[in-house]
Amino acid sequence: MRVLLALFFIVFVYGCEDTKNTSTEKEKTTPTSETGEKKEDETTADTISEEKRIEYPKITDKNVVAFFTKYGAKNPETKVKISTRLGAIYLELYEETPLHRANFIYLVKRGYFSDTFFHRVVPNFIIQGGNSDLPSTNKKRADIGAVYLLPAEINGRNVTYGSIAGAKEYRENPDKKSAPFEFFVFLGPQTSTAHLNGNYTVFGEVTKGMDVVEKISELKSDEGEWPLENVYITAEIIK
Repeated sequence: MRVLLALFFIVFVYGCEDTKNTSTEKEKTTPTSETGEKKEDETTADTISEEKRIEYPKITDKNVVAFFTKYGAKNPETKVKISTRLGAIYLELYEETPLHRANFIYLVKRGYFSDTFFHRVVPNFIIQGGNSDLPSTNKKRADIGAVYLLPAEINGRNVTYGSIAGAKEYRENPDKKSAPFEFFVFLGPQTSTAHLNGNYTVFGEVTKGMDVVEKISELKSDEGEWPLENVYITAEIIK
């Protein structure tokens, strides 16, 4: 009887320690919002959770247009809030670029942007987001569809202060397709847009928070323009 009681005590103690260690580890790795709190908007959390339960096909260059045409019709949202440790940035996505809009909304609802960074900062030019050096980012891309590109939706809208545009996988891109997982916000002078206009799809604009964009652009970075201190992103649908 004493032996059984001793064994029960050992199992109980080690079980509690394991739970505590797991909880502590999560606290260390969870990025904070601009307020320093680790609380996620409940509506957004529910939306992401529901979206992850839906069995979507992997997106490829063959089904990208059909997929986002259908998805966009069922998910008409255009307003997104991006939170960082330096503050919040509010975006409005254009209906006139339906594939890019639907793609961005899809990524937000799938929780893709969580644990990605603003990974490129160039003062008086751009900040670029949607990537990270974490294994979780590559896994998310693989789950969604790592190899698809978005067809260009260039419609005569030029890049201006606060424009949101699709990044590119490579510069020599005659079809001017966008990389689906990364975007940039332009904050430079109009004299810096000559090589951007007509070559990148502008699919939205910042409606509030350009002061935050400016702060992020001025962070110290390495030779690859990657901030020395990571700027985590969380994104949520406003409406």
